[in-house]
Amino acid sequence: MQQVTLGLSVHRPEMIPLISDLMQRHEALFLEEPPTADFRQMLEGVVSVDNYLGPLDVEYPEFSRRMCCLLRELLGKGKKIFQVEPFMESLLAIHEFFAEGHGPGELNKDSLQHPVYLAERNATAALLAYYRTVMHESFDKTIEAIKQFARMDAARFRLRDSLRAQELATLIGKYSSSYVEAGVIHFPLWRLLRQQVPSQIRVRPVFLAKTAMKTMKEKGHLYGPGDQLTLLYMFHPTITNTMREQVLAARSIIYSKIIVKEELTAEAGTFPHLRDELACIRATGQLTLDDCRRLFPLARRAKSLDAR
Repeated sequence: MQQVTLGLSVHRPEMIPLISDLMQRHEALFLEEPPTADFRQMLEGVVSVDNYLGPLDVEYPEFSRRMCCLLRELLGKGKKIFQVEPFMESLLAIHEFFAEGHGPGELNKDSLQHPVYLAERNATAALLAYYRTVMHESFDKTIEAIKQFARMDAARFRLRDSLRAQELATLIGKYSSSYVEAGVIHFPLWRLLRQQVPSQIRVRPVFLAKTAMKTMKEKGHLYGPGDQLTLLYMFHPTITNTMREQVLAARSIIYSKIIVKEELTAEAGTFPHLRDELACIRATGQLTLDDCRRLFPLARRAKSLDAR
């Protein structure tokens, strides 16, 4: 039976050893990123890692640098490595189209780029609306704004996962074992992949943070309240006006103020990001809606250290 592992992880440097351990066990590796220029040359050592990453707008530079070094090593061991992220590939093509002087109205409504553009536009607009609201409006209006963003974000993720599952399904059957890289928010990709591939291909999700938490002698999950709300809308897009939505939205406002934003590097096995995320999840998990209402005016303009 062919094996497919969906490796669900946060993109932090501390996770590289765990990702490496899983990738070593598979014939083909499918990365959560669109095809980029010079990728093969970087893997083969023709282009340096720094020169390859320089033009790219990477969110986590140290994680990306270490991943490139790992992928070079894995290529040397005969692994097949692919970049597969059709939503982001289409989005980059849209940006290039607009940079050439074209407008949204010129996108072909029958093309893949049209729904990608709409999903990205709606999510970005909702995020900007939330930023404006959280700084100037009431707690209740902020709750509604963050729920609206989570809905739009969930719709974007549903399209993104659907497109990726379709493309992956045409590729993974060619290999005895495949590793599919994904962020933890893409857990629904597991179900989509299972639906797309033949029954003889076994797809299993692996939460890499679970392995890390065993090392840390900790229990729990690493879904912050915002991710929990987004996943709720991903699985239940028609749900509305429940207390669970309200509480998760309220907690997510506080969580976003106290979580460490900058990329941390540390010795292997110390997991600074995971420890911080777990502590913030546990802290906000104790807050009621009224707790968040009282904290909101104190935290919304505070720096992270003061908010903590």
